[in-house]
Amino acid sequence: MHTVTANGAQIPALGFGTFRVSAADTLRMVPAALKLGFRHIDTAQIYGNEAEVGEGIAASGVKRGDIFLTTKVWVTNYAHDAFLASVDESLTKLKTDYVDLLLLHWPNPAVPLAEQIGALNAVRAAGKVRHMGVSNFNTALMAQAIALSDGPLVTNQIELHPFIDQSKVVAAARAAGLSITAYYAMADGKVFAEPVLKDIAAAHDRTVAQVVLRWVVQQEQEGFVALSKTVSEARAAENAAIFDFALTDAEMAAISALARPDGRIVSPEGLAPAWD
Repeated sequence: MHTVTANGAQIPALGFGTFRVSAADTLRMVPAALKLGFRHIDTAQIYGNEAEVGEGIAASGVKRGDIFLTTKVWVTNYAHDAFLASVDESLTKLKTDYVDLLLLHWPNPAVPLAEQIGALNAVRAAGKVRHMGVSNFNTALMAQAIALSDGPLVTNQIELHPFIDQSKVVAAARAAGLSITAYYAMADGKVFAEPVLKDIAAAHDRTVAQVVLRWVVQQEQEGFVALSKTVSEARAAENAAIFDFALTDAEMAAISALARPDGRIVSPEGLAPAWD
C-alpha cells in the first residue's frame, strides 16, 4: 500500500470509509476490506458505527498496529470536557487505546477554536491519539487551527472529486505540510455517467471508480489520500486494485478539467463554513 507523508504521519493513500454504512454492513465489510489489503479505516462519532468498526478490526486477524484508524469528534462534543469524554467513548467502542488520527469533523463557531484545538492536543499528549487533523475547514480556519496547535496537524479531510475545484485549500494545506484526505470521490455517483471518465476507464480496461481513485492518489505531489466506500466485497476488491496502473498526464489533466463552479455537493446548513 502506498503511503502519504504529512508532518510526521505516514498515512496509507487508500482508505476504507464507513460513512452511511449500516452496522451489519460495517461488521461484514471492515474485515473484508482488511483482508483485501486496506490498512486505513475511516469512521466518525456521528456515523454511529464506531463499535462495529472496532468489532470488525478485532475479527479481522490483522494486528492493530498495522492499521491506520481514523475517527472524528462531532461538533456537539467540542467543549473541552465533553471532547475528552467523547474520545474515551470512541476508544471504548473502537476496542483500542488509541486512534492513529483524530479529526474535528466540521467547524463549530459556538465553541472557541482555541478550546477545540486545545482539547485535540490534550488527547494527543495523553497518548490516546497519534496524529491530529481537521475536516471541512476552509483556508482561513485551517490557518487558525495550525497557529493554535502545539503539535502538527496532518490532514484536512474535504470533499474532493473531479467536479470540484479545491485548489485553494489544497495549496494552503500543502504549504503547511498537511495532506488532503478526499471524501465523496465518486461525487455521490455522478462520476459514473461522465463520458470523459468512461472513455479513460475503457482505455485502461478499468472501472470508472478505479480511474477516479487512481486520479486522487496519483496526485502524490499534493499529498492526496482517497477514501473509498462500498458495501460490496467485489467492488472493494476493485477499489483496492489501483496501484498497478497509471493515468497519463493528459488523462490526469482531462479529469481535473471536469471541475465546475457548482460542483460542490456537501454543504450542510449550520455546519458549512464560507467555502474558498
